[in-house]
Amino acid sequence: MSELSNRASIARGQEEGDGPVIGTATEVHQTGAAPGLGTFTCATCGSQLSLHSVDRLPECPRCGGSRFQRASLFEHDGPGSANTVEFEAPARRAHEPEWLGEIRDDLPAGTRCLATMSDGKVEVFPLELGWIRIGRSATADLRLDDPSVSRRHALIVWEDGEPLRVLDDRSLNGIFINGSLTEWGTLMDGDELVIGRYRLYLVQA
Repeated sequence: MSELSNRASIARGQEEGDGPVIGTATEVHQTGAAPGLGTFTCATCGSQLSLHSVDRLPECPRCGGSRFQRASLFEHDGPGSANTVEFEAPARRAHEPEWLGEIRDDLPAGTRCLATMSDGKVEVFPLELGWIRIGRSATADLRLDDPSVSRRHALIVWEDGEPLRVLDDRSLNGIFINGSLTEWGTLMDGDELVIGRYRLYLVQA
């Protein structure tokens, strides 16, 4: 199995013990449970514990809490981080925005980008091969600084010769591809990806 296929399988939510999981926002474990190998975040204070496959969750050594969630693949929201607000995703546009054609015409061959219109201004985010983290966090590769976007919201994967993949990274408001809520999917030229209040369009040359 390729690395991308393996990551996609993880994103769909493998059973406990198989490693870090993306896309299981409601997964909660109590003190005494043996959820398997991974890192777990205290639901009360945000402290993290790393477990081996046979370990059982103790009480949180920082606050004494007993509820834990499996941590994101990349980072966690620490105490004091700004809250994400719930947001109803807008309906898909009936037609591709006219300005996308202009961006497409200017792209060098073989390149990809995400483009959006924000406050009347077109913004273009060039993409690179590999994993791209999207979120509100300052450590995100593509930062969308809005309360409707989770600190770690989505992951984009670009492998050479393969369609672009996008995965929901346990966000509050989810990801929508062409108007449909999904945990992961592929993006083709002109497809619309909604993250929070942002309508992002894949443009490739």
